Amino acid sequence: MLACVLVASLCGVASAQDAAPQALSFEQARTTLEQSSDALAAADAGVRGKLDLARATRSLRVPEVSVDVRQMEFQKTLSLPLGSLAPVAEAFGIPSPLQFRERDWRLRPVLSTVVPIYSGGQIPAAQAAAAAAVRQASAERDLESQSQVLQLVQRYFGQQLARQALDVRRDVRDGLQRHVENAEKLEREGFATRAQRLQATVARDQAERDYQRAINDLDTISESLANLLRSDRPIAPTTPLFVISTPTAPIETYRQQALAQHPQIRRLQALGEQASEGVKVQQAKLKPQVYAFGQYDLHREDAMITDPDWAFGIGVKYTFLSGSNRPAQIAAAREQEFAAEAGLREARNQITSGVSKAYNDLESARQQYLLLDSSIELSRENLRLQELSFREGQVTSLDVIDARLQLGGAMVERAQAAYDYDVALARLLEISGRLEDYHDYFRKADKVLQQ
Repeated sequence: MLACVLVASLCGVASAQDAAPQALSFEQARTTLEQSSDALAAADAGVRGKLDLARATRSLRVPEVSVDVRQMEFQKTLSLPLGSLAPVAEAFGIPSPLQFRERDWRLRPVLSTVVPIYSGGQIPAAQAAAAAAVRQASAERDLESQSQVLQLVQRYFGQQLARQALDVRRDVRDGLQRHVENAEKLEREGFATRAQRLQATVARDQAERDYQRAINDLDTISESLANLLRSDRPIAPTTPLFVISTPTAPIETYRQQALAQHPQIRRLQALGEQASEGVKVQQAKLKPQVYAFGQYDLHREDAMITDPDWAFGIGVKYTFLSGSNRPAQIAAAREQEFAAEAGLREARNQITSGVSKAYNDLESARQQYLLLDSSIELSRENLRLQELSFREGQVTSLDVIDARLQLGGAMVERAQAAYDYDVALARLLEISGRLEDYHDYFRKADKVLQQ
């Protein structure tokens, strides 16, 4: 029984939470998204990793110090010719040459250091490539951020659109219900036919189905928005659909900003820089390597005769022949550089086209919204006149139904136009690399669809 009580209590708490949506403005939702998005967390980790690698390349010219400790068993044989002393030694029974053989266990700790002096260009190329990799990761993080915010715009204002559509469907259903009641009253009084009353009933039932479908659509988009924000309860958007009635800046402004600021451009530029440095790295493999070195014996008393106490100097290393086919590697690196340059040119072309499409979509949605104002005003007046005429018996039930549906359709279409405007604006700012300015446009809006 206690368990049942606890379960019931928990269910009651969960139901209370479900019934209390979290009210968020668009900026609050955006902040929540940045804090909770796993995709952005992964992108941030990628940037941090590239920064760590870039910091690691800064010490490539630092001396490399190592200790080599070996406990080894060895055998050493020496042959020492006596030369002119051979006859004397032979008189004393000493053979010539003298033979020495030693077998022993010894500890050989040796401290070594190597300092690169000339690497053929590998070190600066590696450092430049690591810095370019940081810029690439940063651009990829910005790309992911813009993609996430664009999804937020679609779902956040998509929920506002679904709410507007639900309100319109409810008004249409309620209006048709009143029309059914009027038709029934007029039928009883003999001023309307049974067919007209049935027409009103069928239209009301269709409106009820549309209303239920709108409820389901709202539930779907609400769950989608909550999932995007990793919220365990529904989100109640407080920023309404909006439109700026005046045209935005000229399209050339957005083109220039897109080519200068779009993260994809910056990403491909960074890839091109890395490819260029990769060519330098491969070319450096054909050059000699110059280095300074030092060595110190930490256990001289156990040293072998061939081991120095200490040593230092300068060394030169040059590889005459390698199985890695260095010329082919240089050619491959140059092809990667060419591919990066071609990809950058293609991206610029696509972004230019994308700006044109987003700009035209924005203008179309703005014009559509403004032109629908007169249609809604006319539809409202037409509905009022049709309802009055129906009561007077001058029009049929279908005329009232059509007028009601026409008004509802126009209102939904206007809400859709506002949603299209908001999404097109986000796409235009996203492709221009300015999506962080989205909320500033809302502040300029002079057309707002309040619920």
